[in-house]
Amino acid sequence: MKTFELMMQSNHEQVVFGYDRDTGLKAIIAIHNTILGPALGGTRMWMYETEEDALNDVLRLARGMTYKAAVAGLNLGGGKAVIIGDPKKDKSEVLFRAYGRLVEGLGGRYITAEDVGTDVRDMEWVRTETSFVTGISEALGGSGDPSPVTARGVFYGIRACTQHQFGTTSMKDMRVAVQGLGHVGTYLCEFLHEQGAQLYVTDIDADRVKNVVERFNATAVAPDEIYDVDAEIFAPCALGAIINDETLDRFKFKIIAGAANNQLRDEKVHGQHLKEKGILYAPDYVINSGGLINVANEIEGYNRTRALKQAEEIYGIVKNVLDVAKSEDIPTNIASNRIAERRVEQVARLRRRFITDRPIHFYKGPRRLT
Repeated sequence: MKTFELMMQSNHEQVVFGYDRDTGLKAIIAIHNTILGPALGGTRMWMYETEEDALNDVLRLARGMTYKAAVAGLNLGGGKAVIIGDPKKDKSEVLFRAYGRLVEGLGGRYITAEDVGTDVRDMEWVRTETSFVTGISEALGGSGDPSPVTARGVFYGIRACTQHQFGTTSMKDMRVAVQGLGHVGTYLCEFLHEQGAQLYVTDIDADRVKNVVERFNATAVAPDEIYDVDAEIFAPCALGAIINDETLDRFKFKIIAGAANNQLRDEKVHGQHLKEKGILYAPDYVINSGGLINVANEIEGYNRTRALKQAEEIYGIVKNVLDVAKSEDIPTNIASNRIAERRVEQVARLRRRFITDRPIHFYKGPRRLT
């Protein structure tokens, strides 16, 4: 693996490899950028086919967290971690405590949280070895389930999109196709239903579909048919890479705005295609940043009311991205990247100026006693 070459491609600051013989821990922590503050990002536990796959994934995810925090206006940098292992078989208290010691060794440059394959209990085990962890239970002063906050942010992001595309924030009789009915997707359906939207829903879990259909008078759709629904809004809340060459020509939607990560299979190609088709796309890491906002609140002492209020501000964040995209005539995903990069560069420039402007005192040796 040409680790330094991979780091240099996206300008990562630090990559840490951790191994513990007794527990079998094999972990990689990637810190992309700490200009705005300590790197915050979740720990993913996954059975990667190769160590190269694990490294590529953690580098990609860490970079994404830098952009997410920067656009959301948080004073945090971007980082991520992966543990190579099967989350269904390889979890143990001692493994996560060993991982906690690895996090502690970074001295606060990286703050971890739960992610795919990890949960609140795992983070509580990590917490026994380090204070640099979020996403713990409410009983221990944490935030608990972040899904309601994430979903609320997505809901307000959708309203920003409808205002931009249709001149209204009303969801009354708006047709919305929701893909994925996990915690976030179900909460989003609840918010949309309360505002009068007509829901078309799908999930690979039939029980989840039945629950949402019964609770919110939704229409069930087969998983592969969700892309063909005649609706104003498509809200992907499950899989990544669902905007691709195969699905794009099937879309009748005017807006794509959902909680799923990495929705564009190819950022450069498919973001441009959406723009050309007149489909308004809310960049995923912008509209789903309520989860990051939620755990970031734990750092200062968690308050659910404050977290929900900050998630509602995603309306203005998404609106700003859409305005920049329109004024600069660029795809919305490129606009959000530029906003993030500009903020990081402005703060970096301020730091450089501060260091340069400080007076330099040359050491002249010990003073002679007289």
